[in-house]
Amino acid sequence: MNQEPEAIKTATEKILKKLENFRNALDKIDQTIVEQWVRDLVVVTTFVGLRFQEAILKKGAEMKRTTYRLSTDEEESSGIDGFIGSVPVSIKPDTYKGEQDIKDQIPVKLIYYKKLDDEIEIDFSEL
Repeated sequence: MNQEPEAIKTATEKILKKLENFRNALDKIDQTIVEQWVRDLVVVTTFVGLRFQEAILKKGAEMKRTTYRLSTDEEESSGIDGFIGSVPVSIKPDTYKGEQDIKDQIPVKLIYYKKLDDEIEIDFSEL
């Protein structure tokens, strides 16, 4: 029991130090940094993500000998990235594979991909 107050004091000091570091980091964020982040998010990440999605949908459609299409804005807000034939699918990086919550929240077939150096590896096992 004697060590408990010391452990609380030590933990409190560590947390305060982390908060101080966080406060210092926030002070360094300016409009230029935020603009660069937004540009990367909107232009690079969204563009690349959509190209991956379309390539994955196309490949899945070829495998199933059917058509594909990207989702509408309304469908996307429900977790649907596109359709292979009439089957709604959601396309996620393979890092989501262990996330049971994702499977519970998105009631459609999941397609996982892994970006490698010069290609993407696709897991169509749920199709």
